[in-house]
Amino acid sequence: MQARAHTDDPALRRLREEFTGHRIWRSRRWDGRPGDWVATLRDPAAGVDPTVIRADSAALREALAVERQRAGRPVIKRAW
Repeated sequence: MQARAHTDDPALRRLREEFTGHRIWRSRRWDGRPGDWVATLRDPAAGVDPTVIRADSAALREALAVERQRAGRPVIKRAW
Protein backbone atom coordinates (compact mmCIF):
# COMPACT_ATOMS: atom_id res chain seq x y z
CA MET A 1 0.00 0.00 0.00
CA GLN A 2 2.89 2.37 0.71
CA ALA A 3 4.15 1.99 -2.88
CA ARG A 4 0.76 3.08 -4.25
CA ALA A 5 0.74 6.23 -2.13
CA HIS A 6 4.28 6.89 -3.31
CA THR A 7 3.26 6.85 -6.99
CA ASP A 8 0.14 8.92 -6.30
CA ASP A 9 2.30 11.89 -5.27
CA PRO A 10 0.95 14.95 -7.16
CA ALA A 11 4.43 16.52 -7.53
CA LEU A 12 5.76 13.29 -9.03
CA ARG A 13 2.79 13.09 -11.40
CA ARG A 14 3.27 16.69 -12.58
CA LEU A 15 6.99 16.16 -13.21
CA ARG A 16 6.25 13.02 -15.22
CA GLU A 17 3.66 14.88 -17.31
CA GLU A 18 5.97 17.83 -17.96
CA PHE A 19 9.23 15.96 -18.64
CA THR A 20 8.20 12.95 -20.70
CA GLY A 21 11.74 12.40 -22.01
CA HIS A 22 12.84 11.28 -18.55
CA ARG A 23 11.83 8.46 -16.25
CA ILE A 24 11.15 10.29 -12.99
CA TRP A 25 11.06 8.47 -9.69
CA ARG A 26 11.90 8.71 -6.00
CA SER A 27 14.79 6.82 -4.50
CA ARG A 28 14.23 4.91 -1.32
CA ARG A 29 16.14 5.66 1.88
CA TRP A 30 17.68 2.98 4.09
CA ASP A 31 14.63 3.18 6.39
CA GLY A 32 12.14 2.65 3.54
CA ARG A 33 10.97 6.25 3.32
CA PRO A 34 11.09 8.23 0.04
CA GLY A 35 14.49 9.74 -0.68
CA ASP A 36 15.92 11.91 -3.44
CA TRP A 37 14.13 12.82 -6.66
CA VAL A 38 15.70 11.14 -9.69
CA ALA A 39 15.29 11.62 -13.46
CA THR A 40 16.79 9.12 -15.88
CA LEU A 41 17.10 10.26 -19.49
CA ARG A 42 15.09 8.17 -21.98
CA ASP A 43 15.02 10.56 -24.95
CA PRO A 44 18.36 12.21 -25.90
CA ALA A 45 16.42 15.16 -27.30
CA ALA A 46 15.17 15.94 -23.77
CA GLY A 47 18.49 16.43 -22.02
CA VAL A 48 22.23 15.85 -21.85
CA ASP A 49 23.06 14.23 -18.51
CA PRO A 50 21.92 10.60 -18.27
CA THR A 51 20.80 10.94 -14.63
CA VAL A 52 19.77 13.99 -12.59
CA ILE A 53 19.35 13.70 -8.81
CA ARG A 54 18.00 16.43 -6.51
CA ALA A 55 16.77 16.60 -2.91
CA ASP A 56 13.28 17.94 -3.71
CA SER A 57 10.78 18.22 -6.55
CA ALA A 58 11.32 21.96 -7.13
CA ALA A 59 15.07 21.51 -7.51
CA LEU A 60 14.53 18.60 -9.91
CA ARG A 61 12.08 20.67 -12.00
CA GLU A 62 14.67 23.47 -12.26
CA ALA A 63 17.44 21.03 -13.20
CA LEU A 64 15.27 19.38 -15.87
CA ALA A 65 14.38 22.78 -17.34
CA VAL A 66 18.12 23.44 -17.66
CA GLU A 67 18.58 20.00 -19.22
CA ARG A 68 15.86 20.83 -21.74
CA GLN A 69 17.67 24.06 -22.66
CA ARG A 70 21.01 22.28 -22.93
CA ALA A 71 19.42 19.85 -25.37
CA GLY A 72 18.17 22.79 -27.44
CA ARG A 73 14.47 22.56 -26.61
CA PRO A 74 12.33 25.48 -25.42
CA VAL A 75 11.21 25.72 -21.80
CA ILE A 76 7.44 25.26 -21.46
CA LYS A 77 5.79 27.42 -18.80
CA ARG A 78 3.15 25.62 -16.75
CA ALA A 79 0.32 27.21 -14.79
CA TRP A 80 1.18 25.38 -11.57
